[in-house]
Amino acid sequence: MRNISDVIEKYLKQIIEGNEQALIEVKRSELADQFDCVPSQINYVIRTRFTEEKGYVVESKRGGGGYIRIIKVELTDHVDLYDRLIELIGTQLSQQAAEGIISRLEEEEAVTAREAKLMKAVMDREVLTVPLPARDQLRAKLMVALIRTLKYKLSNQ
Repeated sequence: MRNISDVIEKYLKQIIEGNEQALIEVKRSELADQFDCVPSQINYVIRTRFTEEKGYVVESKRGGGGYIRIIKVELTDHVDLYDRLIELIGTQLSQQAAEGIISRLEEEEAVTAREAKLMKAVMDREVLTVPLPARDQLRAKLMVALIRTLKYKLSNQ
């Protein structure tokens, strides 16, 4: 059985995919009632599963009439995707953020499943056995190098 976070994520992604504008507006309390969970569970799902690295922008308005807007960022081609991800990476990259980027590359069909597995293996904290913050800095440099290699390969095909 899948956990409630997976179920909520799948539900929200299905709604986004079915919407012409690739966005949805939801009320945290209504979702919590629908899934019989606490509103903080909804916050957790949105905060961890709908990140920029994974291709989403989240906006929220608090208060009585508040809502959460989730927008799927649509890029025109893989070069735009690579450029956007390189911008997002910055000088440090956690393993969780790296895995999010790799998952997005795979979802956008910018890498194969095998390439994604290789990338995840390189990003793993068990492989990058240097202390923090140097590990996150090294991971960022490696990820940028991998993405630039993908971009260069695409440009020369």
